[in-house]
Amino acid sequence: MWTHDFARFVAPARAHPALWRLAVGLVLILAVYALTVAALIAGLAVAAGPDGGSPARFFFGDTPESVLVLLGSFAGMFTGPLLVVRWFHRAAPATLFGARPAATFALAATITALVFLATLLLPAPFDAVRQTPAGTFLLYLAPALAGILLQTGAEELVFRGYLQPQLAARFSSPLVWMLVPALVFGGLHYDPATAGANTPWIVAAAVLFGLVAADLTRVTGGIGAAWGVHFVNNASAILILALEGSLSGLALWRTPFGADDMATLPPMILHDMLVTVIVWLSIRLWLARDGGAARG
Repeated sequence: MWTHDFARFVAPARAHPALWRLAVGLVLILAVYALTVAALIAGLAVAAGPDGGSPARFFFGDTPESVLVLLGSFAGMFTGPLLVVRWFHRAAPATLFGARPAATFALAATITALVFLATLLLPAPFDAVRQTPAGTFLLYLAPALAGILLQTGAEELVFRGYLQPQLAARFSSPLVWMLVPALVFGGLHYDPATAGANTPWIVAAAVLFGLVAADLTRVTGGIGAAWGVHFVNNASAILILALEGSLSGLALWRTPFGADDMATLPPMILHDMLVTVIVWLSIRLWLARDGGAARG
């Protein structure tokens, strides 16, 4: 399971592999994230003035502006790992990105987009509802793409750039350094108040994505490929077809049902999980063809 590239990726984490450092590092990342969100809320409150209402309305994701605010709130999560690895682990922040991040990002994003486009040929089990006018969509498209790049990059830095190599520096078994980050990632998608009985399906899909991202990180020795898949996946779910009531304020279309719909959503989630596996296999096959498969 260990590859030459992944061993190089993990090497900087071996300087300080103690679990207590990892635990404190995660707390510090969370603190940076929380402080950034608090500063954002305070800034929104000041900008809105005393009669502007609660800043919480900017976090509903039901308007283009609130979608951008939510995506921008991940700036702290992106910055946190960079600060922690530099000042607490005494390593260069660039080590969190690993080998060839731009090239592997572009490769994985392209393959993922092509697979997603192919799935559009399949009939949908519902009629999508038009959401955002084309003019508004194009006006917000560039900052939205930048925001999605930030949001997905922040999550990849935490889970695959920081947590995975820190665990791998301490434990040799992939059951720890692949499975644990994937389970934590899936657990953060646990939201029964929104998804109801669909919650296990949503968590399972997130765990599967976490395993795919961990494997791509293992094979390539960096977070670029996982980031590329994550970026295209979220861009599709936020900008093209969004679930009703789930960050749908900037999507061209939305579903006529929400995350708690038991009739239509579970088959859709199974379909999405199958697409995730196809994307993963496609990237792995291309890497093997290109000489970038696992070595050693």
